[in-house]
Amino acid sequence: MLKKIERRVRVIVTKPFKRPKHPNNKPPPLEEQQPTMEPQHSKKPPTGPFLFPKTQSTVLPDPSQFFPQSLLSTPLPTNSFFQNFTLKAGDQPEYIHPYLIKSSLSSLSLSYPSQFHNSAFIYQVFVADFTISAASDSGPQKGHIISSHSDLSVTLDLPSSNLRFFLVRGSPFVTASVTGNTPVSISTIHAILSFGTSNSNTKCTVKLNNGQTWLLYSSSPINLTQSGLSAITCGGFSGIIRIAVLPDSDPRYESILDRFSACYPVSGDAFFNKPFCLEYKFQKKGWGDLLMLAHPLHIKLLSSDDCDITVLEDFKYKSIDGDLVGVVGDSWVLKPPSVSMTWHSIRGIKEESYDEIVSALRKDVEALNSSAITTPSSYFYGKLIARAARLALIAEEVCFLDVIPVIRKFLKDTIEPWLDGTFKGNGFLYDGKWGGIVTKQGSVDSGADFGFGLYNDHHYHLGYFLYGIAVLVKIDPAWGRKYKPQAYTLMADFMNLGRRENSNYPRLRCFDLYKLHSWAGGLTEFADGRNQESTSEALNAYYSAALMGLAYGDTHLVATGSMLAALEIQAAQTWWQIREEDTLYDNVFTRENRVVGVLWANKRDSGLWFAPPEWRECRLGIQLLPLLPISEVLFSDSGFVRQLVNWTLPALTREGVGEGWKGFVYALEGIYSKENALEKIRNLNGFDDGNSLTNLLWWIHSRGDENEEECGGGGKLCWFGHYCH
Repeated sequence: MLKKIERRVRVIVTKPFKRPKHPNNKPPPLEEQQPTMEPQHSKKPPTGPFLFPKTQSTVLPDPSQFFPQSLLSTPLPTNSFFQNFTLKAGDQPEYIHPYLIKSSLSSLSLSYPSQFHNSAFIYQVFVADFTISAASDSGPQKGHIISSHSDLSVTLDLPSSNLRFFLVRGSPFVTASVTGNTPVSISTIHAILSFGTSNSNTKCTVKLNNGQTWLLYSSSPINLTQSGLSAITCGGFSGIIRIAVLPDSDPRYESILDRFSACYPVSGDAFFNKPFCLEYKFQKKGWGDLLMLAHPLHIKLLSSDDCDITVLEDFKYKSIDGDLVGVVGDSWVLKPPSVSMTWHSIRGIKEESYDEIVSALRKDVEALNSSAITTPSSYFYGKLIARAARLALIAEEVCFLDVIPVIRKFLKDTIEPWLDGTFKGNGFLYDGKWGGIVTKQGSVDSGADFGFGLYNDHHYHLGYFLYGIAVLVKIDPAWGRKYKPQAYTLMADFMNLGRRENSNYPRLRCFDLYKLHSWAGGLTEFADGRNQESTSEALNAYYSAALMGLAYGDTHLVATGSMLAALEIQAAQTWWQIREEDTLYDNVFTRENRVVGVLWANKRDSGLWFAPPEWRECRLGIQLLPLLPISEVLFSDSGFVRQLVNWTLPALTREGVGEGWKGFVYALEGIYSKENALEKIRNLNGFDDGNSLTNLLWWIHSRGDENEEECGGGGKLCWFGHYCH
């Protein structure tokens, strides 16, 4: 009898998710996939993807100052590594590893940054070590133009200076193309101690009084002369100039830079061609092999078996993200550990725990009342939707299906008004200027919905909506068929993989394919670049998209969501989670912090947007919520979890600590001390608005016995592992 049940479960789980038929029985590459927007079983031909009503936002900046007309007709990036170059005067720096780059009028300045650090924060200091400018007869000085951009690069043109800069992430060289036999000036705020050129006049060595040594290479002879204490000039040049700092002024590195100076990258793209496999391809010019730099997570995930690369372990540049190590090769393959997408807990729940969970579940479901919701906020409303959806899945897991109809009705009543455009006080609209979804409130108020109208936090807000939609599609497939167009457009806003010019959304709005995690900053200028506070809410977005793929039988969406979720987890464990024994950050910062508050491109901050550093329970909670099956993979290192909880617990004695934040601390404590955590959770008298007593009890009772072997990303309920291998 048991075997029959097992066979039945296997059929139920696997049958809806068979690969769609394609020629030669092979699915097209993920890069070519465009989500199907029409409802399933529709007899009418698709008329194009669904769009929410269009709006003319009054708060969005005008992109025409920095983008050429040819790019203005396509969706534009709103959370990219070069976003500062597109905002206001475009003169705030961006961190393009290993240099801070700042563009101003007809010049570009680069800095090999030093770090300032204390127990509260770390940041890199911008100093204009070198500024490149050129004089031409093309009229008055004008700002830069972003002539092209890709996953790993941006090309800046300075039209009034005949300069084009190929800024490719991870290049130890800054590469400039000069046209028109243009006079070039290279200046520094430091004093030049020595200046010398090679016999061929294609290499120049400059030593500065701050201890730095810089190397300049040219594609043809260039006649450089020192002008005063702090400038080098050339009467006229056409060709390629490459500039690199010599790390630590170490002469051992000079021969390496010499060797690879003639091959330069002009762009770089990332490809999702296989499940749990990300490939970088750099387009190069010149001759010889390409030298690039990899950060610590790259080094961890690089697969030398799948690409022809050589890692130069002793060739390093300093970075706030950890040492950047030399990699020779124009094609990289990164392979994160696979993560299976599960609806329910990874370990399962013992039947003797069902009663307590069901008791809480009854009360939480009885309290559901869509008409009582007063918030118009897309963020807080989304959390309430996802909270209710969790109740449905927990009900499935503890075999108490009586409450499913009530939850289904609540989800319909709360989700449909946002998808139909009938929600009073707010709703989703489409902005054609940058290409994406904004809210009614956000389109007229830059502070509304936490800046959603400026493309801030899109993956957070929409991730909660997708979670509720995924669960509703699972329990009501007919509803899912009806609302599939709207569901997929919400997903595509931040998860579009396509590169097509006629797309309605930019490619991967929030996810950074070089850093391998998301940014949340949107179209706001920040001196320290993009930022992200809550990695767990970013993880929720990609996890929820994968679940939606499971509900719709969309294997490509499952694969993409799973891959991005896996990378977000790896990045969080690398840069946000700080173990006592870690050496990535300064000792003083590491000693005082177990988790980063807000991580910036150019800064690490112990504070939060909404709380000071000493509110440690908030720092822990914002890196854990919402509490989901995937949370166990995010916090899979039980040794670190113990360190984090012990670091946080003293903060709970502070007057005024919210019960909701306590719940997240106790949830993590349950990973290594189940009974203690369970007792504390039973005594809570309040919960986060996206959490519930049911969810906390589900989490604790799914911890298993403390002597059980850890199951990592799999587990006995890991039914969908066949998608991940």
